[in-house]
Amino acid sequence: MQKVGYRSEILIRFLFLDGKTYLEIKEKLEALYGDLSPSITTIRYWFNEFKHGRTSVLDEERPGRSIEVTTDEMVYNIRDIVEIVGISFECVQNILHEYLGMTKPSARWVPRWLTVDNKRNRMTTSMHCFDLYKCNPKEFLPRFITVDETWIHHYTPEMKEQSKRWTSHGKQAPKKVKTVPSAGKVMATVFWDSKGIIFIDYLERGRTITGQH
Repeated sequence: MQKVGYRSEILIRFLFLDGKTYLEIKEKLEALYGDLSPSITTIRYWFNEFKHGRTSVLDEERPGRSIEVTTDEMVYNIRDIVEIVGISFECVQNILHEYLGMTKPSARWVPRWLTVDNKRNRMTTSMHCFDLYKCNPKEFLPRFITVDETWIHHYTPEMKEQSKRWTSHGKQAPKKVKTVPSAGKVMATVFWDSKGIIFIDYLERGRTITGQH
């Protein structure tokens, strides 16, 4: 098992603002974390840091960076703090946001993860294209063509009209089990320029992308 890290430092800061001494903070953290509680030296260090005006629990070698807490490992549940400290939910929220300057943003969706090599290659290509642009700014963009690949997921739904059957007057309509359509996917390679899409190539089923394709 490992030490609790950022969440204990946040709680130390919280209890400091609540007027607790470092010994009282130690007592509360021991009751909460048990053997995983930070040492008295650590608690005293953070207590003195906050006492001398420090407001961040992040590394000070990151000047200008806003304090953002985005994971369960780095932020303590507000309701747990309410139970431990014994103040209202609204007070905890106010201290976290107004005094500690913390936020809890949602994760940002990105198209794909890029490795270091991916980023390096894109940087090299971008710099090369930028050099070409500087040589002929007016002609570069209209003549520039780029390409990307993406999976397109699809299925063919049956329309209600397709399920109709001729029956004698007065008879009930036939029943049909409602099933979830099975999805398929196809690889699409899209080419486009400054005016829009030029060509879309769909990879045939069973084929793989090679240098010739």
